[in-house]
Amino acid sequence: MIAKLTKELAAALNATGECELEVVDPETQRTYFLVDGETHRRAMEALRQQRDRDAIAEGLVQMERGEGKPLNQAFVDMRSRLTFSKKTQ
Repeated sequence: MIAKLTKELAAALNATGECELEVVDPETQRTYFLVDGETHRRAMEALRQQRDRDAIAEGLVQMERGEGKPLNQAFVDMRSRLTFSKKTQ
């Protein structure tokens, strides 16, 4: 769903220049931040990259503790779950 800004919100957003605009829902008291689309996309990409780094770091910690399974076994299990009959290249 895409909602259009009211004239009041558009004016407030334009007055912030390059910054975000903090808005509060008067019914729920929840706070929201309005930012331009490119800023949002970059922030979401940075968050995804950080989560990926965190997951890799956690995987390395688990590997160092001797947890998990050998890579060859992981590939066998993955091919089995995806119903690949042979090793693909």
